[in-house]
This record gives sequence, C-alpha cells and structure tokens, in this order.
Amino acid sequence: MTNLSQPPSGEPRRPHGPRDPGDAWVDGERGKFWGRFGAAGVLVHDADRGILLQHRATWSDQGGTWGLPGGALHQGEDAVTGALREAGEEAAVPPSQVRILFTSVFDVGYWSYTTVAARVTQPFEPVISDPESIELQWVPLDEVGQKPLHSGFAAAWPALREALSKKVVLVVDGANVVGSRPDGWWRDRRGAAQKLIDGLSSAALRGLPDWNGAARIWPEIVVVTEGKANGAVDEQGRVQVLAADRDGDQTVVDAVQQLKRAGCTVHVVTADRGLRSRVEELGAEVAGPGWLLSRIEAE
Repeated sequence: MTNLSQPPSGEPRRPHGPRDPGDAWVDGERGKFWGRFGAAGVLVHDADRGILLQHRATWSDQGGTWGLPGGALHQGEDAVTGALREAGEEAAVPPSQVRILFTSVFDVGYWSYTTVAARVTQPFEPVISDPESIELQWVPLDEVGQKPLHSGFAAAWPALREALSKKVVLVVDGANVVGSRPDGWWRDRRGAAQKLIDGLSSAALRGLPDWNGAARIWPEIVVVTEGKANGAVDEQGRVQVLAADRDGDQTVVDAVQQLKRAGCTVHVVTADRGLRSRVEELGAEVAGPGWLLSRIEAE
C-alpha cells in the first residue's frame, strides 16, 4: 500500500464560496444524492500499485469512508470529461497518463453516477489538490475491500474488479464487414476499407456503447484487410491494421490465437459462418457486422 501523506495542517476545512450549478442535492424516492446533473468518478488502476483511493473529508457525504476521486457533473458535461476533471481537481490525475477502459453507470432514474475505469499508462504521483481529501492511497486490489468504503463504491467494487481483470480486444474481419452492405464498396475496395478504419479510429477515441453490461467500452481494435483493400491505414495510430497476404480468415484466426494466449478477452466481428465457428472454438465471442456498424455510425 502506498500512502500519500495528508497536508501538514491536517484535514482541510469545508470549502466556502460560489459553487457550480451542479453542486446541489437531488432527492427522490430512492434517496438523496449529490449532483444536480449526476456525478462521476475515476477508478484509476496502476498495474504495480493498485487502485487510487480517496479518504473522504469528514464533512462530505459518508465522510471518513474511502472512495474514488470524483464529484458532481457540470451542466451539459459528459461523464468521462466530468470524471477526469474532478479527478484532476481532487487528486491531480493527469488525463494524458491514463487510458480509459470502460464506464459503468448506477442510475436511479432521477440521478446517476458513472464510474470511469482507467489504466495508468505513465506513472504519476497523485496530489491532494483540494479540501475534499484527508489522504490519497494506492491500494492493492486484494486490499481494497478491507477499507471502510463508501457504500456505493462498496456495492460496485466486485463487478468493477472483475471488469478490470479483462483486457478486451475487438478483431474486425474487414472484408466481411465492408461487404455486408451494397453501397458500391466493390468499386473502391481500399477506399471502403479506409472508411471503415476511420470509423473505428473514431470509436477507439470515444468508445463503443452498450457492451455486455458496460455503458461504454474502449477496447483495443484490430482490423484485418485483404486483397485490393490492403494499404488502408489508421493515421491516428488508434487501430492496428493487419494486411493479409493471402487468406484474411486465417489472419483473423492467427490474431485470435495470439491474443487468447496472452490472456485477452477477444470479440470478433464477422458474418462468415466458417470463420465464426473457428474463432468460437478458440474462445472468442462473435458479433455480426450490423452490431458494429450500428455503434460506430450512431454518434
């Protein structure tokens, strides 16, 4: 467990002064919650040090418990932006040094809390940067449950921990997905493949919605191209493109085998029955082109 010492003066006083319009309570039949427009927090995971937890100031809701850096959303602010802003304000978490993995939402109808899970890509030292923390700690995964946790985080932690354990990779059978719609792709196969890759690159940035219970997920994405479609690339570097020399299906199978050996959770997008059977035997989950296209084109 890594301890970050609290400020020399001890626990700061409750802040005073003007607040954002979102800094207000909402009340309803399921209880009273903080954040007029909802709330969000960041579950920061460092492979070597564990989870970044915040010891909450005693004047805060469920003060003295441990939870995630986060707080009320601003009006019109999306949950990921708000969670990263709050984590920066409360613990100096640098957005450029974490990779978003998925979001999970607790929703009571009139209020919601979004957990934004992120993995550290470049180590950093959190800093108590506002009065809402008594202390910050990196806590090993096995020790998180031993803390007196905020009740909402305590209820969500088992499912969040399971999701954190999975490295999710999406493998796309590019030729099959492009060929699933009669939009003239055969006149410019490389251009059609590039259009698909550009859409996937945007999805890699904003995430894919409605994924096996997660509100949104940011998987690693691999696209297999073949034949005249080869040469299409992702200039942003968000999508890995594998150009098959001959057999695109075999390239997909080889990629799935390699990823499964590395312990990844693999999802393959294809409508090819033979390929579907082969990758399912390797332990991959399969979805059709329509599932993918509806998600990358909806936003």
